[in-house]
This record gives sequence, C-alpha cells and structure tokens, in this order.
Amino acid sequence: MNTTALTIRGACPHDCPDTCSLVTTVENGVAVRVQGNAEHRHTDGVLCTKVSRYTERTYHPERLLHPLKRTGPKGSGQFERVSWDEALDAIADRLKTIATRDPQAVLPYSYAGTMGQVQGEGMAARFFHRLGASFLDRTICASAGGEALVQTLGGKVGMKVEHFAASKLILIWGSNSIGSNLHFWRLAQQAKRDGARLVCIDPRRSETAEKCHEHIALRPGTDAALALALMHQLITHDWLDHDYIAQHTLGWEGLRERALRWPPERAANVCGIPVQQITDLARAYGTTKPAAIRLNYGMQRVRGGGNAVRAIACLPALVGAWRESAGGLLLSSSGLFPVDRAALHRPDLLAGRSPRTINMSTIGNDLLHEGSAGFGPKIEALIVYNSNPVAVAPESGKVVQGFLREDLFTVVLEHFKTDTADHADIILPATTQLEHWDIHTSYGHTDVLLNRPAIAPVGEARTNTDIFRALAARMGFDDPCFQDDDETLCRTAFGNTVDFQQLLDQGFTTLPVPEAPYANGGFPTPSGRCEFFSARLAAQGMDGLPDHLPNHELQGSSPAYPLAMISPPARNFLNSSFVNVQSLRDIEGEPLLEIHADDAALRGIESGQMVRVFNDRGEYRCKAKVSTRARPGVVNGLGIWWRKLGPSGTNVNEVTSQQLTDMGRGPVFYDCLVEVASVP
Repeated sequence: MNTTALTIRGACPHDCPDTCSLVTTVENGVAVRVQGNAEHRHTDGVLCTKVSRYTERTYHPERLLHPLKRTGPKGSGQFERVSWDEALDAIADRLKTIATRDPQAVLPYSYAGTMGQVQGEGMAARFFHRLGASFLDRTICASAGGEALVQTLGGKVGMKVEHFAASKLILIWGSNSIGSNLHFWRLAQQAKRDGARLVCIDPRRSETAEKCHEHIALRPGTDAALALALMHQLITHDWLDHDYIAQHTLGWEGLRERALRWPPERAANVCGIPVQQITDLARAYGTTKPAAIRLNYGMQRVRGGGNAVRAIACLPALVGAWRESAGGLLLSSSGLFPVDRAALHRPDLLAGRSPRTINMSTIGNDLLHEGSAGFGPKIEALIVYNSNPVAVAPESGKVVQGFLREDLFTVVLEHFKTDTADHADIILPATTQLEHWDIHTSYGHTDVLLNRPAIAPVGEARTNTDIFRALAARMGFDDPCFQDDDETLCRTAFGNTVDFQQLLDQGFTTLPVPEAPYANGGFPTPSGRCEFFSARLAAQGMDGLPDHLPNHELQGSSPAYPLAMISPPARNFLNSSFVNVQSLRDIEGEPLLEIHADDAALRGIESGQMVRVFNDRGEYRCKAKVSTRARPGVVNGLGIWWRKLGPSGTNVNEVTSQQLTDMGRGPVFYDCLVEVASVP
C-alpha cells in the first residue's frame, strides 16, 4: 500500500505563554505525529509532554463524535445521539423564546480552551452581539495582573523573551517555568550557563525552584510586601538610576515615601522569610546589570494580586533595567499584538444596546440568582465553549447547584464529556486544533502564528465558527458577516498589519518590536512614563500607588482553618485539559495534596494516606504527599482534576472562594484557608 505523508504547519492552541509552532505529519488522512517546528526559534523543535501527545487527544476513544441530547437527570451524563439539525433547531427555538423576553437572560461562557482568535471569539462574539446576550467578564486567569500592567506600564507589554538569555540576574517570580513556560526555561538555562544567577520566588518549592540558585518561599499573597522592601533597600543604599526615574517615571516621591515604610524586617515578618534573603536579593537586584524579572500569573490570584503586580512592575524603572534589551520585566506580551477586535467581533451588531456583564469568576452565585433590578434577569440559558466551569470555577459546590437547575438550558461545545458537559441539555462535538483554521497571538513572545487544518474533522465534529454560523442562520441573523469563512476570519484578525502570505508560507511572522522597547521611556501609558502613581486608579477611588493588601483569608485569622492553600497546576495537565489523556494521567497518578512534614506530623498524616481538605465552603478528598515542596503552614492542592475523576467526585475548587481581587475583578484561588484531616 502506498503511504503518502504530508506535513502541515500549525500552532499550539493552549493557555501557555510559549504558543509553539507545530508540524503535524499526516499519512493517508490520519495525523500520526505532532512535533515542534524546528524553524520557529521560540519553539526550536521542542514541545511539552502534553502537546507532543496531541494525536492521543484528537483520536481519543472517548472523543465526542456526534451531537447528544440529555435523557437522564442533569449531571447524570446520560445522553442519546441526535442529528445536527435536531440539535441546532432545538437550541435556536429555545434561544428565540428567551430572547423575546430578554436576550440578556442568555449568557456565553468561554475562556482559553483555545487561545485562537477565530475559534475563540471570532464568530461567537458576532453571534452574541447580534443576539444582545449578556457580556461575560473573562477574568478567571489573568485579569488582576493584566489590569496592573495597564495601570503601570500602559498595557500587557514587556521585554522580549529571547533576551533573557543574556541577563545576569533573573527573578522567576510566581512561575513554575519548567511546567508552564518550557521555552523560557531553556533561555534561563542558557543564561545560567553563561554565569547568570537565577532566583525563584514562590511559596512552593517547584521543579523550577529546585533548579535555581536560590528559592525564596514566601507566604501566599505577600509578594507586594517583598517588592516594597526591595524598593526600601534600593533607596537606602542608593542603588537607583536617578536619571531614568526623573525622565521616564511618574509618582516617584509618593512611591519613595511608601517604600521607606517597608524595612526588610517588616516584610520578613509578613512574608515569613529571613531578613537576610530580602537584603541579599535587593543587593543583587540593585547591583547586577542587566537584571530581568519573569513574572507569571500565579502570584496575582489573591486579594492584593493587582497591587502586587504593580509593585513588582515598578522595580525595573527604579534601577534603569529597561535601558538594556536583557533587562526589564515580562508578564505578558499580548498587548503588543495589533488584533483588530472590532472587525473580528463586530460590536456594532449590538446596535446601541448595552447588555449587563456577568463575571465568570462568580458564576456559582450568579446562576443561583433569581434576578432583580440591579442584577438583571435570571440566567435562563448558558452556552459553554472553550471552558469547563464545573471543574475550574471557584466554589464549585455552588457552580454545580447552578448547573443542576432544571429551568437552566445549557449547551456545551466540547471534545469530551467533561464535568460541565455532563450537566448539559445538548452537547455539540467540536473540532480540535488539528481540524480547523485559526490564528494566534502569544503572551510569551512576539510572533503571530497561523494554524492550518491538518486533517478532516473526526466523526461529525464541527468548528466553533461553523456552529455559531449555523445558529445565526436559524435565528434569522442575515448580516453578511455571518457568511465569512474561517480563512477570511484569520485574515480579518490583523487586517493589513501582518504579512498573511508569510503566515501561509512559513506558519509564523514576527512583530516589529524594538529590542529594548523602553530604553528611552515611551511607555504606552497616558503620560508616556512608567506610572508609579496611577491617576486612573485614583479616579476610581482606589490607591494610586501600589501597596501590600493582606489576603481576604489571612493566615492566623481562623483557628478552625489554620492552613493556607494554593492550587498550582499538576505538571502534566493544563487547567482541566489533558486530564483524560490516559498516558498523562498515568504520570500524574492521582489527585495530591503536598503537605510539609511539620503540618503532617501535627495531624498524624503520612504520605499516601487519604485526607479530606475542608473549610466552610466544602471539602474534597485526595492523597496526602508529605513533601519538601510545601512550606510550613501552606498546603499545595495540585489541580485541576476533573471532579468525576476525584476520589469523592469533587476537586480542589470545592474549597476556593468567589471573592475577587483588588483590581481586574479576578478570582482569588490562592487566597484560601483550609484544614486537613486524615480519613479513617
């Protein structure tokens, strides 16, 4: 038999800063291998374990291949196969009925199941704008840190990731780069070989912390206190770039006065770390050039997360680190991409309407709201795509209650029967990245990537865009924009600002970003300076200067719940994606809680023992692992397992809260007090 092998260039769609360029090998219409593109410098031919097994996900035996309609009770996972026409007609009929009363009773729920501009919100946003559905405030991951960058640097901007290779000091702050930013870690390793010092700042002794020269294991939610104490030392030892501060910053006198209230002793007490670690780190940061900070989103999932990112984002300007290409800070580069969202999402289809906004992080409370003048109508229909809220949203006990409402009409676009899909009325089978067109930005580098379909859709799977086009037609939405095909949407995303022919030819193209973008100021803030003081925050009645805000659930405030809990991702999962890929689940084993030996001994807990982790919101069960990865007083509940794969049908989000961050309206997953007890 003749085997014809083709290679198709694509892009990794997952919520990761690396946005790798993929090469899929196809034989006789079947994808047989997915590899990193060696011609793309940021990917350099290397993929993480998860995505290197992407064919296992695409051809998974449990892949959804046909539309399904619920036959059993909500949450039972009992469905029967129906035709696409039957499924789409039923959805359109229900949405029409609800929309005649108030289209705001319909809510889309989506996040970063794909980071693509087309299969993400490309056609979906047009559909929901035309319908007049409620807006979704997409806050669940990064909104506090993103807002903090906007208020300080003017946008989600920073240094170019490739220049970390030439840094002499790298602070890896709130990031387990080995697990969640592999290609940055390779650059850090290169810098380390060339003599750079690597410091990891993280409550957990992660795989990354183990491989750095130093690990600073501060308490969750105390990062701003550490940053302010570093400023105190920079000021008192005069490790400052006075010229850069004078020329390119705003609000220095106020920040100076605040930082001087944070001597290392005060911060050491708050952070639970030795004074010497703070003074040594300040000396290194103040005297090593170039110094760079790789910040990640873990540290902003607490009450004061936005303030903490603001405080850290002020540091490079104080020492003039931005002057050099290998100095500065990177949290996200996504603000550098010139996406034409108005052309793609078509907010003009709202035709003057201003629907209410529902925060995805409080979906547990909001689904249980009966409706009111202030809230608006009760949520009657939920269309979920690119997300698994029953597993990933906080305080999942309430989320499940909401999804179990008999009067809630729920449609889920999915690859698998996730926890959320189990609660659907209708499930629609969606394509994976190997089966559709898409175009991608990145939040870890500055290349645009194009994804071409490598194979035909498996079974009866359809693209998100096709599904929303079909629904638009059934709803009578005859606007010409609903006829745009996916390649047209890819071209629309950037208009003429990127070379689409180059994307077609090589799969990626690089944005023209200066090597040291803020060497001479020119920040995209209103003042053009790094804004230590934000007049925009002050106008909202908030503190214009960064400060340390203690956690909502401050350790020591509750005798019943003495342990702080963070829930960082298990290394082989990505949020709740890949949890059902058997080879990856085999590596992870089972849901784990890392606990320090002192805390375990106090509770009579041994490694391998089943424990319950609980607070007033609920409890979940998992195996304990007595581990040096946990610092005293803090337990690490590795997530995010699907609830139905947990020992008691729950997961770590049973105990997280729906409280919000100081700015950006984000969730506070890592601001959570619990107690742990062995299960007899």
